[in-house]
Amino acid sequence: MSENPMMPHLGRLAAVKDLATEIKLLRVELLNGGSKAFCDCKPGQFAFLSAFGLGEAPFGIANAAERGPYLEFAVNRLGNVTTGLHELGEGDMVGVRGPMGNCFPMEQFRGKNLVVLGGGIGGAPLRPVIQHVLDHRADYGRLTILWAARRPDLLVFTDEYEEWRKAPNACLHLTVDVPDKKWDHNVGLITDLLKKVDPSPENAVSITCGPPIMIHYVTRLLAEMGFAPRNNYVTLEARMHCGLGKCGRCNLGEKLICVDGPVFNMEQVGDLLETYL
Repeated sequence: MSENPMMPHLGRLAAVKDLATEIKLLRVELLNGGSKAFCDCKPGQFAFLSAFGLGEAPFGIANAAERGPYLEFAVNRLGNVTTGLHELGEGDMVGVRGPMGNCFPMEQFRGKNLVVLGGGIGGAPLRPVIQHVLDHRADYGRLTILWAARRPDLLVFTDEYEEWRKAPNACLHLTVDVPDKKWDHNVGLITDLLKKVDPSPENAVSITCGPPIMIHYVTRLLAEMGFAPRNNYVTLEARMHCGLGKCGRCNLGEKLICVDGPVFNMEQVGDLLETYL
């Protein structure tokens, strides 16, 4: 991060891609030393992306640092800042403040089976985990990916599913709440899919991100399936505002998501997760 933690690095949009309905993937080329600040960012960290003249918003970094010189962010059009970001095109300038927060303990995960559960745009901060595992495949056990959205057109990173499916010792399961005529995968909530897949908790960790209500029910079901709280990881990105632990907006009991997280295991947050809903 820069010496002034409120000062963003300048970035240029190298590419803008439609990822899903009302969701764009922004690929940012960092300028003026910004690339050095982010060269060692870890899966699970986040940054603030600025639309100049409108403001900034936090986003999970959506690609592994080792995958290239760019930063990628999945942006869902929801308000003024995200609408402003959606209206930008290749070559336009943005601000990037970070990297911030903790990360998934990928070193601790070595040798373990991973169960990755992503809901909608919540899959974006999980993509670096998947990329890291695929790029270091021999270091990890079985990779089970459960990917969900309300509709097929809201699924993210669809062009990468074949890479995930073809990876050694990996499997991908898809589900949507409301299918279209072309849909030939599972239909139902991700909790229904989790029961169907029934991953073993033996030598395994789970990693979940999605809407708060999804995280609540998924983590509860995983506990019932035998996943110990210390092996049940979540990333919580709602309500962050300053990124510095000063405004208190993202408090989770005595914890602040922006500085103590956004990655936690259920042993750390326990019943506090109820206040996140």
